[in-house]
Amino acid sequence: MLAAMGRLNGKVAVITGATSGIGLRTAEVFIAEGARVVIAGRRAPEGEALAGRLGPNCIFLKTDVTVEDQMRALLALAVERFGRLDCLFNNAGAPAQTGGIEGLQVERFDEAMATLVRSVMLGMKHAAPYMKRQGSGSIINNGSIAGRLAGYSSSVVYSAAKAAVIHLTRCVAMELGESGVRVNSVSPGLIATGIFGKALGLSVEAAEKTPQVMRDLYSKAQPIPRSGLPEDVAQAALFLASDESGFISGHDLVIDGAMTGGRNWSQQQQGYVALRKAFDQSL
Repeated sequence: MLAAMGRLNGKVAVITGATSGIGLRTAEVFIAEGARVVIAGRRAPEGEALAGRLGPNCIFLKTDVTVEDQMRALLALAVERFGRLDCLFNNAGAPAQTGGIEGLQVERFDEAMATLVRSVMLGMKHAAPYMKRQGSGSIINNGSIAGRLAGYSSSVVYSAAKAAVIHLTRCVAMELGESGVRVNSVSPGLIATGIFGKALGLSVEAAEKTPQVMRDLYSKAQPIPRSGLPEDVAQAALFLASDESGFISGHDLVIDGAMTGGRNWSQQQQGYVALRKAFDQSL
């Protein structure tokens, strides 16, 4: 864990999906770095408890990110309580229906698109006026490596939704950049959070107990020999929220331990050994 340096002193941030996983850790990091933060989620007890633990610079608002009036109210609250809006982290998400194209249910497809894409659109729509008036601001959208390459999610719907988030980020970056507002996305790889347990049908309570299992299972799934952690994404969000990234916009920052970089070195070398052995046996 990195020591706090006040990199967000004076800034006001809104973080959705903040009651667990990546959003929770990002809220902790932002507060430690000097920000005042409004956190949002659907689980009020967890949200209120987190805000209480993080102190007077953090407030919680129960929010359904798919509902426009609630997203409008969330961003307005940040400005009412803290006077401005410097960062929005559109982090809220949920698993989508798994399986092939023939078995997809339209209502579940629409539900996933609302949670994963409409929420991002609504956040940007209602953050933009405040940030444009200030002439500054940083919007960060949570994408996924599944949105960059096929085959990295058990759900084709989730992959398609995250691809939409990444491209929507670029489109809005081109517009809002002219007003001094930066828009970027982060694309995590295998991060040890409860979302994978939820995708497999576990209850919220059970899913939140699975990250340690993920750390063990996926410690060698990428060249860097450990599973990704919420801390990894939180630190990337911190960089994009801070003035250190002031000339970065329209970018998708991949946080995957080089998983999508190509074929792992050891696998490649093992392939050459097997090929040489096959040649020796046939010659």
